[in-house]
Amino acid sequence: MEMQQLNYSLSTILEQVIITSKKAGQAIMEVYNSDDFDVQIKGDESPLTKADLAAHNAIISDLESKFPDIPCLSEESTGITFEQRQSWPYCFVIDPLDGTKEFIARNDEFTVNIALVVAGKPVLGVIYAPVLDTVYYAAKELGAHKQVGNEKADKISVRTLPEKEGNKHFTVVASRRHGLDKVETLCQNFASFDLTSRGSSLKMCLVAEGSADIYPRLAPTSEWDTAAAQAIVEQAGGQLLKLDFTELTYNQKESLLNPYFLVLGDPEFNWKGELVIPE
Repeated sequence: MEMQQLNYSLSTILEQVIITSKKAGQAIMEVYNSDDFDVQIKGDESPLTKADLAAHNAIISDLESKFPDIPCLSEESTGITFEQRQSWPYCFVIDPLDGTKEFIARNDEFTVNIALVVAGKPVLGVIYAPVLDTVYYAAKELGAHKQVGNEKADKISVRTLPEKEGNKHFTVVASRRHGLDKVETLCQNFASFDLTSRGSSLKMCLVAEGSADIYPRLAPTSEWDTAAAQAIVEQAGGQLLKLDFTELTYNQKESLLNPYFLVLGDPEFNWKGELVIPE
């Protein structure tokens, strides 16, 4: 699907999606600052709060009014069949509140994720962390950026692997709640490393901005967890790949579950040759 078949420029869409993500963030913060999260448990055992639904409604209302011909696929969408969405040449892929468990724990590490996917590939991504008032954003051929509050936005990029005492030194970022034992096993590949943890898609943003070098995700995720981050990581010069080092794609199959994956920084490093993935 050629980009010109979109009726809007990526810069126009990006500008609006940043605004929309902040509106969703405001809706989340209204609940975050209250005493009533109204936590429910969904069929897949994941939690759902009033904030998830408030953010979903804010995003869908905004995007459908501004871009009526671009369908929306949100974590909180219901009733959209694969038969319907497989004919979409492009769509927004949305996680209204990524890191609901972090939200419930009040540790501030949760985000709004909105991506534009064209022909299975994320070409635009926005990740907004409401408590931190920090937005990461990127679009194809426009680069990746980070903006804190009203400060000037900075262009971000992955970093070259640093050295420590004669060895490449890897900063590995992991989920606080999922698959940490396998990540620790993978780290035995490295002579020198440190391991840090974060919630939500902020883990992937750390690689994109050059604060970390690799994020191995060896536990389940869904497409809305990664689409926006993949656009940002790729425009920052990194990669988000399946464990066989092939591309992760979106809205190409009935299941919206992702395979396990790797977020990789330094493009000059031989990740495929050096990494041994634990079974």
